[in-house]
Amino acid sequence: MRHAEFRHHRLVQVYDAECRWGPDDDFFQAVVDETPAARVLDLGCGTGRLTVALAAVGHRVTGVDPAGASVAAARARPGGERVTWIEGTSASLPTRAFDVAVLTSHVAQFFVDDAEWARTLADLARALVPGGRLVFDARDPADRRWELWNPEDSHRLVTLPDGGEVRAWTRVTGVRDGVVDFTHHYHFDDGERLVSSATLRFRTEEELRGSLTRAGFVVDRVYGGWRQEPLGLGDGEFVVVAHAATVAPVF
Repeated sequence: MRHAEFRHHRLVQVYDAECRWGPDDDFFQAVVDETPAARVLDLGCGTGRLTVALAAVGHRVTGVDPAGASVAAARARPGGERVTWIEGTSASLPTRAFDVAVLTSHVAQFFVDDAEWARTLADLARALVPGGRLVFDARDPADRRWELWNPEDSHRLVTLPDGGEVRAWTRVTGVRDGVVDFTHHYHFDDGERLVSSATLRFRTEEELRGSLTRAGFVVDRVYGGWRQEPLGLGDGEFVVVAHAATVAPVF
């Protein structure tokens, strides 16, 4: 199944158990908190870890994700009632409704096709107020992180809330022109075995900046890690902070 870790009810539990609060969440929350009581969009919110945390400190938060199983898990999270949840895509977003938009956990890389990425950025520019901020992360292709996505380096044992255990690992199945195909493998202790396949796009800094400019954004900062390190000296990331231009781009 494609993207089964977000769509299959058992794998959503594994994803949630694996993906705990980290330095990336600290960064996103700090940026959002710079706008008091902000109207926040979390696009690709997944199971709502950051979404709910932002609502808990007084922001008005909308979480949007196309995966119904993930949205259901997010709704059930303690504090989930404070968030407006939408099962959908950026095409569902209202106009001029948000002060800040975040795309976390490398959601930006799931938009493999350039046209799809451009449409998503256009939707975000429409959904933000003039000057509204867009914050997202993407892996730096120069870091070649996919080389660690093999059964030896990626093997882990995941403990679920009910005490069950899952052995998981990742295998890259193809690399071409900035596009990486891979599969996640999961072996449950009750004998069930599941596989999730996915494809990610690794865009260069130049490609990201160009796509943002064409969509009507102004790039404020591109960091190399969650502690605002320079590019190439951080976590192998592009951590992008931009804002919607006050004047629409002319084509």
